[in-house]
Amino acid sequence: MWGIVGDYWIQQRAAAWLLLAALGYLAVLAVLLAAEDIRSRRLPDRLVLPAYPAAIGLLSSAAVLAGDPGRLAGMAGGGLALLGGYFLLRVLNPAGLGLGDVKLAGVLGMFLGYAGWMQVAAGTAAGFVLGGIWGLGLILTGRGTGKTRIAFGPFMLAGAAVALLAPGLQ
Repeated sequence: MWGIVGDYWIQQRAAAWLLLAALGYLAVLAVLLAAEDIRSRRLPDRLVLPAYPAAIGLLSSAAVLAGDPGRLAGMAGGGLALLGGYFLLRVLNPAGLGLGDVKLAGVLGMFLGYAGWMQVAAGTAAGFVLGGIWGLGLILTGRGTGKTRIAFGPFMLAGAAVALLAPGLQ
């Protein structure tokens, strides 16, 4: 994503500032959501739902100002793909994924889709890999079993952060 910020900085600084504001919003949201999910195993609507209009407004404005309207399709596609994919996982295994995770997936999909389809795939995969490593660690240390419930939101957020910040994906 930093490559996009850099391009926008050269082309249209207002667009770069909007994109930085969107990333800042996501960073603050990630800290709040991760802390809440670890504490209560919930991703509350009062935090997740306002992220939809915030992401749409900031990311869309940045793309339009930068003359980069192709990012809008990626943003919408990524959001819908992750929302739909996580919803399907929820339907197939209701005990394995909460509705908060499904709602968060749509938000993360918009950010990842804005960056590109490689980021959508990498961010999604990274979240599952990180969560799987944590679960395996719990099992190996005797602090959990294959049925132990974990807060998945922090891993989704970390996976998205990895994909958005990894220079090799730019």
